Amino acid sequence: MKKIGVLFGVENTFPSALVDCINSMEVDDVRAEFVHVGGVRMDEPSGYAVIVDRISHEMPFYRAWLKSAMLAGTEVINNSFWSSADDKFFNYALAAKLGVAVPRTVLLPHKQFPPQINTRSVRNLEYPLDWDGIFEHVGFPAFLKPYNGGGGRDVFEVRNRDEFFHAYDQSGDLCMTLQTAIKHQEYFRCFVVGQSEVRVMTYDPAKPYGQSYDLDPPSCDPELLRRMERDAVTLCQALGYDLNTVEFAVEGGIPYAIDFMNPVPDADLHSVGEPHFRWIVEAMARLAVKKAQAASPTNGACLPEMPWAAFLAGAPAKKTKAKSVSKKTAVKSAAKKRKPAGSRP
Repeated sequence: MKKIGVLFGVENTFPSALVDCINSMEVDDVRAEFVHVGGVRMDEPSGYAVIVDRISHEMPFYRAWLKSAMLAGTEVINNSFWSSADDKFFNYALAAKLGVAVPRTVLLPHKQFPPQINTRSVRNLEYPLDWDGIFEHVGFPAFLKPYNGGGGRDVFEVRNRDEFFHAYDQSGDLCMTLQTAIKHQEYFRCFVVGQSEVRVMTYDPAKPYGQSYDLDPPSCDPELLRRMERDAVTLCQALGYDLNTVEFAVEGGIPYAIDFMNPVPDADLHSVGEPHFRWIVEAMARLAVKKAQAASPTNGACLPEMPWAAFLAGAPAKKTKAKSVSKKTAVKSAAKKRKPAGSRP
C-alpha cells in the first residue's frame, strides 16, 4: 500500500477535503491519511510515498524531517529543498531572466543590524546609501516589504521620501525590498498545480477575507489570459513548485508578476470560495495519486538539481517558442524540469 500523507497546521477545510478526495478515487494500492510523526531516526523512512506539506515553513522540526524523508525516496509537495532556497528578491531576479514582467525592485540593507551583527561585521556595506539613485530607479508610489516575507506582514505603501523613511525606520532588523507600485487596472491570482495546470482567478487583495476572489471565470482579453497562464507555468517550473499561487497586476495590458513564492498557498474553502476550492482539491488529489503511483522507495535517493541552476553558472537561457502564444521567450534552460536518476518524476 502506497500512502499519501497530509502534513498541516491550523487549517481545516483543505487537508480533510484532500484526504477525502484521494480516498474517494478508490485507486488500487493508494491511500491518503493525516501524517503522524514523532522523534525521527536519521536513517528511518517516512512510510509515505508522497507527503503534501502545508506547515513545515513555520515549523523547523517538520522541515528537517521532510528533507530526510526525501533521501529515502518520499515525494514532498512542495520540495523542501527548493522552497528553502528561495526568497522573494531572488525570485524577482529569476523572473526577469526568464522574460516574465516584474516591477523594478531594489534590495535594501537592514535598517537595524541583526542581534549578532556589529559595525565591524558590515565593513563591506556602502554608507550612506545612494538614496537619490534608488528612488529615481524605483519611483513613487512604491512598496517597502520584506525580501522573504509572507501573508502581507510588514508591507508599507509609500508615496514619497518622507513616507519611505518613516516606514523604513519601522522595519527593524528585517531585510527589505523597495518595489515600484504597479498602477493596475486588473489583478489576478493563479493556482498552479503540477507545474502545468493553471486556474486564473480575478482577485482583489484589498478586500476582506472571504471576499477577495471573484467566483466567476475571469472576463479578460484571451491573449492576456494565455500570457498569465504561460508566465505562471514558467515561474513554477523554474522554481520547482508543484503547488503555488502566482499573482499578476495588469497595467497597460502587461501582467506584472507580483507575488509567486507561495509554496503553501491559501486554499481554505471560506477564503477562495467553493468553485476554486473544488478545483484545487481535485487537481491536487490527481497530482498526489500520480506521484504515489510512480514512486519507488530507494535507499539514499539522488536529490534533484535546482531548475534555475544554469543561471548561477552564467549559462544563457535558450530562446524557444511558447506553446500557448506566438511570442518567443527565453525560459527553457532554467524552466525545463530536470529528471536525474532518483529524482521526482
